[in-house]
Amino acid sequence: MTIRPRRSVLYMPGSNARALEKAKTLPADGVILDLEDAVAPDAKEAARRQVAEAVKAGGFGARETIIRINGLDTPWAAEDLAAAVAAAPDAVLVPKVASAEQLEMIGRRLLDLKAERRTRVWAMIETPIAILDIREIAAAARDSETRLACFVMGTNDLAKETRARIVPGRAPMRSWLTTCLAAARAHGIDILDGVYNNLADAEGFARECAEAAELGFDGKTLIHPNQIGPCNAAFSPSPEDVAQARRIIAAFELPENRDKGVVQLDGRMVERMHAEMARRTVAIADAIAAAG
Repeated sequence: MTIRPRRSVLYMPGSNARALEKAKTLPADGVILDLEDAVAPDAKEAARRQVAEAVKAGGFGARETIIRINGLDTPWAAEDLAAAVAAAPDAVLVPKVASAEQLEMIGRRLLDLKAERRTRVWAMIETPIAILDIREIAAAARDSETRLACFVMGTNDLAKETRARIVPGRAPMRSWLTTCLAAARAHGIDILDGVYNNLADAEGFARECAEAAELGFDGKTLIHPNQIGPCNAAFSPSPEDVAQARRIIAAFELPENRDKGVVQLDGRMVERMHAEMARRTVAIADAIAAAG
């Protein structure tokens, strides 16, 4: 089982050269080099060049590099996509994806630009129409040409578009989050939670990370390096979880249990599906350890 941890994915402004260099030293699993919200209109072209050069130069180590382009309805999108393809990041993040057709169009464009096969597409889910059509959007991953690999929740934009308030526990938008998560899982896509805005509220941030992990998110997008440590902790299996997972796997691998659907372990019944879950826990832990 090959798994790439995506516990913490940090937005970095593409117009800030120092931030791009700092991204190479941070313990985040991934960095989103942003050409969209973090860059003023008159700095878009310079940021595009700077981000492309940074990705081409490398030095990000095990961290995933993702370039967020400007929206498909903006005058910058086409050149952003071409520059991103030439730089060959791990993924291109497309804002405000609203339909499967948009992803199919991006896939065709990547083919035309002769994008490297390893460059995937991540889709931001941040509008009401995307929530309503999330099953069709997620199903686009079944077409390998779309390269769709991950959803990124844009909770700030969702709040803006729906007028829902962002409150502790996020009750107004929890049903949207879980609907997107179910759609992602149904089609083999990873999914990352949205950002937490209040940098001064460490307790609230830790609570929201824990809630997202409990819901089943793979990780969370971040806006400040100080958020990386608590986020990594929330989305990492504990040593106790890993040890228990290894015990479950070992129990099913005993010769007398290999054909059984249920075994007894420490006085409780454990099903074969728990062994599958345990293998994923161990795979994530091993991947985190390998990444350092």
